[in-house]
Amino acid sequence: MSDMDRRAPVANTLESRFPVSYSIYAMARVQRALAATGLADLGLFPAQEILLTELDGDDGRSQKALAETMGISHVTVAKMTARLERAGLVARRTSSTDRRVSLVFLTPAGRSAQEGIRAVWAGLEAIVNRELDPQAKQDYLAGAAKIRRALDASGSGDAGE
Repeated sequence: MSDMDRRAPVANTLESRFPVSYSIYAMARVQRALAATGLADLGLFPAQEILLTELDGDDGRSQKALAETMGISHVTVAKMTARLERAGLVARRTSSTDRRVSLVFLTPAGRSAQEGIRAVWAGLEAIVNRELDPQAKQDYLAGAAKIRRALDASGSGDAGE
């Protein structure tokens, strides 16, 4: 590896002016790209695995409950669920107690996808933990929790799928 390869990237204008916000953006962008690569091998797009994992822990949830848990709009969950249903990973059924409510269930294929999803996320976790000793990890999580609270308090946005 040459000295040129070892140099830190030059900060861009946004990074120079807004280092914390840019850091969040940059980490999220790279994490999402890495996740997308692993999930593509499973036939999934980022965020779809979140919905599938939520159902693995509590099957038969309403789309509204999934939207609230995932922090995205009901419309986004409805679109995501439709795509996952077409892929054979989930099935929607009307609630027997409220005909207006659509419940989402994993199919056998959706259950089978869980191992691959866990492998993708375990790989992501291993990558990010390479540089973190236990104290640095604890400090990061504490700081990230504060940032999430600040962002949540400023208003809710829909990250989409």
